[in-house]
Amino acid sequence: MKKAFLTLLFASAFAQAQNGGLPPDLKAQVLLDRAHFSPGQIDGRYGGNMKQALLGFQRARGLPATGKVDQATLDALDDGQPLLSSYTVTDADVAGPYQPIPESMADKAKLSALTYSSVEEALGERFHASPALLKKLNPGKDFSRAGEQLMVPNVAASAPLLPAAKLVVDRSDHVLMLLDAGGKTIAQFPASTGSEHDPLPVGEWKINGVGRNPDFNYNPKLFWDAQPGEGKARIPPGPNNPVGVVWIDLSKDHYGIHGTPEPGSIGKTQSHGCIRLTNWDAALVADQVKPGFPAILQE
Repeated sequence: MKKAFLTLLFASAFAQAQNGGLPPDLKAQVLLDRAHFSPGQIDGRYGGNMKQALLGFQRARGLPATGKVDQATLDALDDGQPLLSSYTVTDADVAGPYQPIPESMADKAKLSALTYSSVEEALGERFHASPALLKKLNPGKDFSRAGEQLMVPNVAASAPLLPAAKLVVDRSDHVLMLLDAGGKTIAQFPASTGSEHDPLPVGEWKINGVGRNPDFNYNPKLFWDAQPGEGKARIPPGPNNPVGVVWIDLSKDHYGIHGTPEPGSIGKTQSHGCIRLTNWDAALVADQVKPGFPAILQE
């Protein structure tokens, strides 16, 4: 019964969005994304990433740090813009190209590019949302038909991000924060920050540079979970590349901040010591940094 009720809520979401009638968790996620306190992949569900986004926003705005979707927080988040927007599927969306992504590095290396696997995945990344949420917002819609009208999170309504002066990664909270010259947090993103095998390299580092749509040079000697018999391989670029659409190189050898082919896993799974963000969050951070930019990695 509860599932059927939620389905009805999502089915009528576009009309409700015009007067703020979306389910509170989904409403908060869209607003947090636009405020640059990212909940990660927008999925309409309250979880650890959303809690950290709420806490970060509340602290930055001087609100009680509850980590909950309370009215004071919703009021502070409200930017007066529609929560959803209409999107028309294009011929380019339908054309792709799309392909299944193999598991092994050797098979990935045989491809010319690691493209999206489906139009649903591509549109999910464009609108910072899980494909499952897009389907709930658009029951009965054909994502593979050019001209189809879809309801999507209105993430394009974000305000410009103010200039950042420092980057801080916090392992305990699983977040990456951008701070202004006065030390105030102006943006926050969920992050996967190492593991017991490859712990986060705590310390004060700097950004060496940014590579967009990079190749990935796989060396199994650097990965504790490499499969027996694996050799070095050049993995072609694309959103499903192991480091996603951007690599932000740190002054610590072999470490960087980068995107991911699995946005739903950010903040929930371990990494190989690097800092993983969603592709869209990594791209936004890349726009803010330059060689010599300070990067503080802390417990």
